[in-house]
Amino acid sequence: MSKQVRVRFAPSPTGPLHIGGVRTALFNYLFAKKNNGVFFLRIEDTDQNRFVPGAEEYIMESLEWLGIAPDETIGKNEKFGPYKQSERKHLYKEYADLLINSGNAYYAFDTSEELDSHRKQEEEQGKTFIYNWHNREKLDTSLVLSKEETTKRIEDGEDYVIRFKTPINETLLIKDMIRGEVKFETNLLDDKVLFKSDGMPTYHLANIVDDHLMETTHVIRGEEWLPSMPLHVLLYRAFDWEAPEFAHLPLILKPIGNGKLSKRDGDKLGFPVFPLNWTDPKTGEISSGYREKGFFAETVINFLALLGWNDGTEKELFSLEELANSFDLNRVHKAGAKFDPEKNKWFNHQYLIQKRDADLAKSFSPIITEKGIDFYNIMKLEKIVSLIKERANFVNEFWDLCDYFFVAPKSYDEKAAKNWKEETPELMQELIPVLIEITDFSAENIEIIVKDWMIKNEIGMGKIMQPFRLSIVGAMKGPHLFDIVELIGKVETIKRIEKAIVSL
Repeated sequence: MSKQVRVRFAPSPTGPLHIGGVRTALFNYLFAKKNNGVFFLRIEDTDQNRFVPGAEEYIMESLEWLGIAPDETIGKNEKFGPYKQSERKHLYKEYADLLINSGNAYYAFDTSEELDSHRKQEEEQGKTFIYNWHNREKLDTSLVLSKEETTKRIEDGEDYVIRFKTPINETLLIKDMIRGEVKFETNLLDDKVLFKSDGMPTYHLANIVDDHLMETTHVIRGEEWLPSMPLHVLLYRAFDWEAPEFAHLPLILKPIGNGKLSKRDGDKLGFPVFPLNWTDPKTGEISSGYREKGFFAETVINFLALLGWNDGTEKELFSLEELANSFDLNRVHKAGAKFDPEKNKWFNHQYLIQKRDADLAKSFSPIITEKGIDFYNIMKLEKIVSLIKERANFVNEFWDLCDYFFVAPKSYDEKAAKNWKEETPELMQELIPVLIEITDFSAENIEIIVKDWMIKNEIGMGKIMQPFRLSIVGAMKGPHLFDIVELIGKVETIKRIEKAIVSL
């Protein structure tokens, strides 16, 4: 590639960033890093009616948390700033006028009432109203008015829009980096509005102008934008600009059935579809996010990368750096990728067990504090975490897996309590002095001494070990019993056995 690769993520701040948008940002980021290019973020906020307070900040925070922050954006390396379209609106009228002057666009004065009337007339005849080559010279446009009349109506303050004049009788063959050659007939396209009566550009004009001025080399976006590709290519041609290369990513599909994964599917189906929690500023309704659900940022990056792409091997776990080194748009699939919430948990488990015990202990510590427990022995906490993390998908599951390390059981599992036989209290009473006598209260030493005592007194393993675990844990669960006993200490161990003797 002769030019430096420049790709962008250009969301609208109309609400929280959906996981589909995150994947688009990720693929742009990976493509930029693979090609020593630049990944920039532009906020497309020309539709002020749909603007949602806090959405812009949410987008920024999400990308930061995920570790795919842009190289250029608002307030950061603003080489081609501003990076917010509402601050660039002075630019767009000039380019709309260029299209008017070159004959590639025209003024349209039709009111919404007139357009509704045309639609109804077409529907009555079983047709669909399309504003294009077929009728544009029969409608209220500068194509049928004189230049003087057009100028007078504009000067008199009449509302108008500027529409693109789509060429007639052309077959466009456009290359898509993922889909190959895509064919479009211009006669089937409508004449899109490029500039609105409120003085703001539409998405189509602003997007093309900004991508050109910001020297975008590749446009990597969702497949829902595929129908816009012919208009965008025609706009580049009309301006006599070199078009970027286009790549349209496959949809992320619902876990069950067909259809695109929507913003409403998440909490309804029991999993997040947003990177972070989002509070609706109007209703106060909270939608859950991956961060707050306990997912690691690396997990989200990893499972999103494999939704619609693979490196051609069976490898599933990738660091961000490995993804950037391996990424290739030629390996992005055309078909939609089904979202799998259970597989996402599996990914999180893989990342959790790879984490340093010290880091997991640090994350777990606030949960223990919330439970009203003062536990300051970080070395012990790291050891506890090392014993239970294999059984967890999330740090927030740790408490239920190891609460018995911090609090004595308040009740005993009924099924497990069947192991408490008539002779058990006497045997457990005999075990207490054995434990009291142990000076080196390490798991390994406790196990040797207790098992020697059982062998010497011809006591079956099950007669001691099961009631012992029940006394300490309250159920037949948990890691190696002697590891638990070492960590809760001699005094607490004996206290729990004595309590069990009384309670059971």
